[in-house]
Amino acid sequence: MDLKLTGKSAFVSGSTQGIGYAIATRLAAEGVAVTINGRDPVRVSGAVESLRRNGATVDGIAADFSDVGDVSSLCDRLADVDILVNNVGLFELKSFDQITDDDWQRYFEVNVMSGVRLARALMPAMLDRDWGRIVFVSSESGVDVPAEMIHYGTTKTAMLSLGNGLAKLTKGTGVTVNSVLGGPTYSDGVARTVEALADAQSLTADEMKAAIMGTNPTSLLQRFIEPDEIANMVTFLASPIASATNGAAIRVDGGVLATVL
Repeated sequence: MDLKLTGKSAFVSGSTQGIGYAIATRLAAEGVAVTINGRDPVRVSGAVESLRRNGATVDGIAADFSDVGDVSSLCDRLADVDILVNNVGLFELKSFDQITDDDWQRYFEVNVMSGVRLARALMPAMLDRDWGRIVFVSSESGVDVPAEMIHYGTTKTAMLSLGNGLAKLTKGTGVTVNSVLGGPTYSDGVARTVEALADAQSLTADEMKAAIMGTNPTSLLQRFIEPDEIANMVTFLASPIASATNGAAIRVDGGVLATVL
């Protein structure tokens, strides 16, 4: 299917690895000029070169979304892009009584305020042009908040609310705002966590992966989702083909959520 994305431009936050990198790769393969982002300039340069070797039209901007000044400079450097993918995010396993006020503030700053600030900077031009796409990469954890990651789940719930509210500002235009609820995805960050858990229990990473998903009673896939599988849905939502999908929270969760949205 031709997604009619050739000639469009996109910015993907948090995209030097994992889901963000997969999204940037998929968009670039559809003819989108992509700007990627990460905190480390060296890693940004490496990801840019890797994508360019595959023929992508890509640039990169290093910025730390926990730093308001960095975000302001980033927004100033971004040209009017057609597609904004709010992917950057922090996560960790941490018991509720160990989550400090600073942790809460940092998670909201990165996971929620990144999308607020980017949308505030880029959405007006989309509305003026009468075309644009904003996609939030949220999580099933925003609906079924995990007890061991309450701060993470809460920010993912806030992302869903932000996307829903912004969509209402697009009424009658060619701009859409949607969210993707990913399920357990084997991103680089998750891989590191799984490897640490496996090492602590004297298991291989594959054994740990199977043990984790084997104890998930609602997963229909019974395996981790691959970053490319999230990227496929994001790319569709970013395309002109998805013109009638707006204000939606689309599940790419492998059947983990038992509730109906």
